[in-house]
Amino acid sequence: MAQLPPGYVPLIGRLSRWLRLGAAPIDEDLWQQACQALPWVRGLDPGRRGRLRTLASRFLHEKTITPLAGLELSATDRVLLAALCCLPLLEFGADGLRGWSQLLVYPDAFRVRRSHVDAAGVLHEWDDELSGEAWDHGPLVLSWADVQADLDEPDGGYCVAVHEMAHKLDVLDGELDGTPPLPPAWHRQWARDFQRAYDAFCATVDAGGETAIDPYAAEAPEEFFAVATEYHFSAPGLLAEEMPEVAAHLARFYGPSPLRAA
Repeated sequence: MAQLPPGYVPLIGRLSRWLRLGAAPIDEDLWQQACQALPWVRGLDPGRRGRLRTLASRFLHEKTITPLAGLELSATDRVLLAALCCLPLLEFGADGLRGWSQLLVYPDAFRVRRSHVDAAGVLHEWDDELSGEAWDHGPLVLSWADVQADLDEPDGGYCVAVHEMAHKLDVLDGELDGTPPLPPAWHRQWARDFQRAYDAFCATVDAGGETAIDPYAAEAPEEFFAVATEYHFSAPGLLAEEMPEVAAHLARFYGPSPLRAA
């Protein structure tokens, strides 16, 4: 088990700027191989698939993808990771890539050291085992084994890459609170509807009730948003049934789920 080391711009304008910055188009064969491995990409219409390819090119140009602990990634693997991380940006755009520069990839789950000082001043330390993590102003970290598991079961309600990218979007306004940057009116509606759904979900979890959505969503508002994001991409019908208002906001924010369209 490895230890982890200590606005909107129109698409044409973004594309022109990317070309000036030297973001080379992804090789056609590599792109087709990655698309075949990604069930979510196969569900996109041609226009959205082309937009994703442009975003993935930008990702590969701006981000350093670093395999760790002996992991080796092929060129196709890197394109796959870039496309997967950019799925949540199809409507938000390349501004969602701001604020960080590195994707770290472990072969399997990894450990991070946590610490907390309680109200009595006592320091508590423990290890967390994670499949992914997004540092507020640092790298995004993924387990390659968990990415592969998500690809093997794309409709299972899990997708660690989009979960962590949701955190990256969430923190763009300076607060990790379950609400990404939005226009003021939409922000108010989002905050109201998500808070109501989160409170109801937490009440069910706290009472020991069964939930169709992963109970990890009750950990905090930001985790509720990130888990709901996973369901938008991997089980949109279930999300719409369980939390229709949340599902509607996410469909507006991310665009229609590619699994619903597949």
